[in-house]
Amino acid sequence: MATSDPIADMLTRIRNANAVGKPHVRIKRSKVCLGIAQVLKDEGYIRDFLSIDDANQGEIEIDLKYGERGEKVIRKLDRASRPGRRAYTKVDDLRRVLDGLGIAVVSTSKGVLSDRRCRQERVGGEVLCTVW
Repeated sequence: MATSDPIADMLTRIRNANAVGKPHVRIKRSKVCLGIAQVLKDEGYIRDFLSIDDANQGEIEIDLKYGERGEKVIRKLDRASRPGRRAYTKVDDLRRVLDGLGIAVVSTSKGVLSDRRCRQERVGGEVLCTVW
């Protein structure tokens, strides 16, 4: 079955697997979902991810990250821009998430980047989600 919002599906699957303490989660593969997974890995919110080829679309297997005593690294994962209401922002208007303790994942003309990288590259775009 095709989903109308693959980003929301990805975030929901990660949120649900994280809530019950699963070590891995599989999601449908797309370029944007691969970009989000790369940002989450670079920022230290997940251990790693693997792109799996199959006969159809393909999948991404994400290895979730937990602390030494099982505490969750991802505490909150929210969708910012939705298909019915897109949220675009300039680099100067890009707000810090929890005063810099969290990140915003932004789709830009240079690919999917974290808000920190957007400020370094001086580029704005569509804010996909926030993580802390």
